[in-house]
Amino acid sequence: MNPLARSLEELLPERISSTYQCFILLRTALVVSTVCAAFLIPFFGFVMALIGSLFSILVSVILPTLCFVKIVGKKATYTQVVLSVVIAAFGVICGVLGTYSSVLNIMKSYE
Repeated sequence: MNPLARSLEELLPERISSTYQCFILLRTALVVSTVCAAFLIPFFGFVMALIGSLFSILVSVILPTLCFVKIVGKKATYTQVVLSVVIAAFGVICGVLGTYSSVLNIMKSYE
């Protein structure tokens, strides 16, 4: 929430965005809007699980290993490259299984 709140504060004039009341009001409004979205959007939990399985694995497992290989390049040992590829492949498998599970849960809730 904090990055979104800071981005919104940057859009406001300096004299308003620097006040403590703006700080509290903006963050409270963001939390309330998120709670309302969770109650009003059908299958919000399933949708969040789908997004989490897609992007969390990508950002926390797959991209760091691929970036390591890209940054180190030719200096990487054979073991480092193999481990990086194995970790990235494991991440892809976990992401696919998590996405599959989330899609199945969404489809079951429609029955």
